[in-house]
Amino acid sequence: MRPATTSRAADGALRPALEHLVKGIVEHPDDVRVRLVDNRRGARLEVRVHPEDLGTVIGRGGRTARALRQVIGSVGGKGIRVDIVDSF
Repeated sequence: MRPATTSRAADGALRPALEHLVKGIVEHPDDVRVRLVDNRRGARLEVRVHPEDLGTVIGRGGRTARALRQVIGSVGGKGIRVDIVDSF
């Protein structure tokens, strides 16, 4: 998948899907923000949540974050990264 195609896929279907998944596991779903950042190395989806929900999204030992990355990676390919940003 070329970077432009990857970026379109990330913004078209993957960003809303990731937002939906994250909103389903947090206490403050209205504070969930997923933003597409496009650069030379490919697309990146940045997830921002309420500070109280950060631990939930990361999970014990990073398990939840890893699972979210696996789901998005399997649907969108290897060119899309998922980053959980700790500043709200």
